[in-house]
Amino acid sequence: MSADFSEIHHELRAVARDLLGKAAPEGGVDWRLIAGSGWLGLEAPGSLDGAGATFAEVAVVLEEMGRAATRGPYLGAVVLGVGTLNLLEPGPGRDRLLRETASGGVVPTVALAGDESGGAAGELPFRVERLSHGLRLHGRAAFVPDGAEAGRLLVPALDPEGVPVIVEVEPDAPGLGRTAQPVLDTTRRLALVTADDVEVGEASVWRFGGDPVAAVRRLLDRAAVAVACDSLGVSEAMLDATVAYAGVREQFGRPIGSFQAVKHACADMLVRISVSRQLVSAAVRRLAGDDPGATVAASMAKSYACGAAVDVVGKAMQLHGGMGYTWESGVHVYLKRAVLDRSLFGSPAAHRRRLAERYR
Repeated sequence: MSADFSEIHHELRAVARDLLGKAAPEGGVDWRLIAGSGWLGLEAPGSLDGAGATFAEVAVVLEEMGRAATRGPYLGAVVLGVGTLNLLEPGPGRDRLLRETASGGVVPTVALAGDESGGAAGELPFRVERLSHGLRLHGRAAFVPDGAEAGRLLVPALDPEGVPVIVEVEPDAPGLGRTAQPVLDTTRRLALVTADDVEVGEASVWRFGGDPVAAVRRLLDRAAVAVACDSLGVSEAMLDATVAYAGVREQFGRPIGSFQAVKHACADMLVRISVSRQLVSAAVRRLAGDDPGATVAASMAKSYACGAAVDVVGKAMQLHGGMGYTWESGVHVYLKRAVLDRSLFGSPAAHRRRLAERYR
């Protein structure tokens, strides 16, 4: 990464940390404020009122959102929504939605199952059928990010010939079901999306600009790396909070941070975070550069960073002593988020199986 981009990322990180840090953990940030910051259109082309940036800049925002445990539809709207629209062939409908998303006028999401372990594009749960009375959409996906609240739904499906496509569906379309699925992590909103004989117009079926199977694979990789970025931010927040607490909490007349056992525990947390950062950074670079090896890097980052985050937050809760188990400490917010991150878009075990399949 060049020094110029490093400086831009440093400035973006500082702005994001200041803006997101003003909200309490588990609290939301005004969506209009995020839209006004330009974060929604980071990857949108300049011709469509975007910044023409890459996933590397989006990753900076995602990490800071994890650090602040921010509530909001950024994962569904930007990581999945804008990411999907950029992979489609240009057209009036696609361009209009991309421009509206960048401005914050519409909040879309993509009906990718959050429990997806990284299957092939041919295993998409939605299918478009051609009947005598037109096209109809069928299928279901569970744990879709922001699926119940989004203003527009983009559904990855197989067309009648078995080719992956994106179907634009209005949120109030007859036959479309969007049921909220409550989880312990209250900073995220997930939903079960079902389609039962939903009428689809020919103009609502959008084609990918390149290899459709590779495009769906890229969407799954984006989702996995985005969650890994979030987990990295969660881990860093908990290490900072723990070190600060260990410096002021006294036991036997000394700060507990002076005890060797506490020092070693914090050092172990730092090591886990350092490894996570290397893996996440490598995955982000490959995704931003359209590298064919992005899938491997994404699984490595997702499997390690998300597992490490649960361990780091657990250790933070332990080192906070009894205070760590109280509602007031806020550690529980990060623990719930880390646990959800670990399973969202593939568990560490599922991604390790993907990595192992290369050697079969």
